Amino acid sequence: MIIIRLIPVLLSFLLLAAHFSRADQTILVIISLIFPFLLLIKRRIILRLIQVVLIISGAEWIRAMLSYIAARKALDEDWTRLAIILSVVALYTAASGLFLQNRNILNIYKPDDLKKV
Repeated sequence: MIIIRLIPVLLSFLLLAAHFSRADQTILVIISLIFPFLLLIKRRIILRLIQVVLIISGAEWIRAMLSYIAARKALDEDWTRLAIILSVVALYTAASGLFLQNRNILNIYKPDDLKKV
């Protein structure tokens, strides 16, 4: 079943929506929640777009982690657990796009026609 193979991607976008919700960035929350619905469009370019967005999202987690670490250091609080957790989330988010490279998923999504005009 294809939905089971897409769970890592869906979970990544849910985590991203929660991250933006914590920062009161409503527009980005809505975009994060709507983005997985693009998977309903059965084109390979959509898979590539989602993979790029997931890599960028992983970078956003790293950016947020560095910001949170700076805040924790300023308050003289421990930040190692935060760094470990957010590093794993960043890696998971960026790597979840690899699940879209599965042969079963690629067979469903049609290759893009690049006709010369």
